[in-house]
Amino acid sequence: MVQRSGLEDLSEDFKVLSDKTRLRIIGLLRQRELCVCDLTEVLGISQPGVSQHMRRLNQVGFVQERKGGQWVYYSLNAEHPLLSLLLPQWPVVPEDEERLTRAKGCRASRPPG
Repeated sequence: MVQRSGLEDLSEDFKVLSDKTRLRIIGLLRQRELCVCDLTEVLGISQPGVSQHMRRLNQVGFVQERKGGQWVYYSLNAEHPLLSLLLPQWPVVPEDEERLTRAKGCRASRPPG
């Protein structure tokens, strides 16, 4: 594996943050851990689309994943240096929060956890 410099890491972090959908995902994950099915319902995009965004967020260390049954749950990695600086200032998207409150996603059929 090629060692990257701090500037390369920072550049990659900002590339990942340059996408509005990924910014919305981070905002949603501030509230609680979510699975892809929750995010597809709230964001109104396909499961493969959400999975691609989650892959990019995971690559730079912004999110962590936990497997539970047939689902993968994502949460924020609040220890990521850049993310820990930005989270206190993260904007709220009221429409996304309302959709998340109403979303059924896979929560109805998944085990508590």
